[in-house]
Amino acid sequence: MTKPAAKVTPNTWEFLRDPMITPTGFREYDARWKYPEEINLPGMTALGLGLGTQMIRRGIAPVIAVGNDYRDYSLTIKNALILGLMRAGITVKDIGPCITPMAYFSSFHLGGCAVAMVTASHNPNGWTGVKMGFNMPLTHGPDEMGELKEIVLNGDWETRDGGKYEFVDGVWDAYMDDLVGDFKMSRKLKVVCATGNGTACAYAPALFERIGVEVVESHNTLDYTFPNYNPNPEAMEMLHDMAHSVKASGADFALGFDGDGDRCGVVDDEGEEIFADKVGVIMARDLSKIYPGATFVADVKSTGLFASDPELIANGVKADYWKTGHSHMKRRVHELGALAGFEKSGHYFMAEPVGRGYDDGMRVAVEICKLMDRNPDMKMSDLRKALPKTWSTPTMSPYAADTEKYDILERLVQKLVAKGESGETFAGRAIKEVVTVNGARVILDNGSWGLVRASSNTPNLVVVCESSESDEEMRAIFADIDAVIRTEPGVGDYDQTI
Repeated sequence: MTKPAAKVTPNTWEFLRDPMITPTGFREYDARWKYPEEINLPGMTALGLGLGTQMIRRGIAPVIAVGNDYRDYSLTIKNALILGLMRAGITVKDIGPCITPMAYFSSFHLGGCAVAMVTASHNPNGWTGVKMGFNMPLTHGPDEMGELKEIVLNGDWETRDGGKYEFVDGVWDAYMDDLVGDFKMSRKLKVVCATGNGTACAYAPALFERIGVEVVESHNTLDYTFPNYNPNPEAMEMLHDMAHSVKASGADFALGFDGDGDRCGVVDDEGEEIFADKVGVIMARDLSKIYPGATFVADVKSTGLFASDPELIANGVKADYWKTGHSHMKRRVHELGALAGFEKSGHYFMAEPVGRGYDDGMRVAVEICKLMDRNPDMKMSDLRKALPKTWSTPTMSPYAADTEKYDILERLVQKLVAKGESGETFAGRAIKEVVTVNGARVILDNGSWGLVRASSNTPNLVVVCESSESDEEMRAIFADIDAVIRTEPGVGDYDQTI
């Protein structure tokens, strides 16, 4: 196999024969491309050959579990990936179509093998990609992805004999047993199950029924065209639809899952969308009663309440803010021995003894139902109202090309740091500090903040703001951070805004 071309040319003889891979698809912690505009099938085989070579060079046992989401082209992509893995001498255990956390679980179920999951997660149709890891619950981070990129793009792979293929059945049942055990609800719950016609359709309704929850169906028919909306519980379109279903059905709350089932979003009984970081605080409050003194990791997009909430402080909680991204967060939770990690995107990482340390929307659904069971007199809206009041934006993503976004971000960070150092105000308040662990989080003297960072998955920047004072201040923070962003002509329109 030849070294991959960096330019993809569909509808050519070479497109059918030679690997073609756009380099920007190798991202911080997984790989994502538009298909077939940015990668072809021989390119995906080259990726498998490179991944298998990376396993051998790192001394990883040459066995990998491989799954795929429900998109119509994912099986084709997976088969091309498998061909490359086998050419590298790897034994492939094909677990069939699944959600991403089931693929992660399969490593534990099958004795600790590596994992590769073909999915574009919540990206719109037309995207594909691979989430991968060698030592579960950890997945590839920037170091591993950089190494893999070098192997693949330079054609620095090695073919080996001994590659094998087998289809493995029964992982679904084992995964469901691992999630639920013998737990059954003792209180009645009626829950809207929203899957946006994505892969989670095959899992979430059955999970709720098993634990004794009444299910209100919401787009729970598998349909890879996503006819209603793109399944992304961070998008207001999905959250608004979930709220409508709650109000129409009188449900206790709604739980929504993204395209590959590793994220979960919540709407309460009053139809209020609770952003995932606030749900994380609700869960941390409950878990810290059972495990006082626990450490929780939150990503830099998340609410400041993990550090300032009086109830968490009273329970001896240690809060750690870390880089956004499922691989970054998994690694941090593992390194600190934290009980859980929470991302504003809805990736939650429940570690032992609650979960296995990887992000799993189904695990979150079970734990939320258990939380409600432990608080039989409380409604979800009661738990929301019990939190200290803050005003937050949704996650907003202005366009920035993959080839330019990191350079743009670097200049924006410099501009925001300079504002802090020169004593300028932000939203009429003094800047306490500018944290640059992942983009720039501008923290004001009252704890309010605004963040800009680069998306690791799509050609976008990411903007989030939170005020501890008022909706007006939150909007003022956004206006000031957006004014700095608009000094960069390479930044385009937002996907959603306030």
